[in-house]
Amino acid sequence: MKHFDYLTEGTCSQVISLDLDGDTVHNVKFFGGCPGNLTAIPILVEGMTVEEIESKLGAVTCGSKPTSCAGQLAKACRAAYNAAHA
Repeated sequence: MKHFDYLTEGTCSQVISLDLDGDTVHNVKFFGGCPGNLTAIPILVEGMTVEEIESKLGAVTCGSKPTSCAGQLAKACRAAYNAAHA
């Protein structure tokens, strides 16, 4: 299992921390942002694959912003996967 930290763009959260085991995501943590949503999202995505998270969350926006914390999680998972398989 490999650990990754992702610096977010365009969201209240500033960093997303996650562990990747192959293509399976574990131990997601958000730093900054709305506590309720950012406590729930890690519980819901625990054990999902990178592709599942991208499919479900990649297009989620926050108000008029072009992204969201959930959308940034999808990007974080893909970046972690790409780094682990480079």
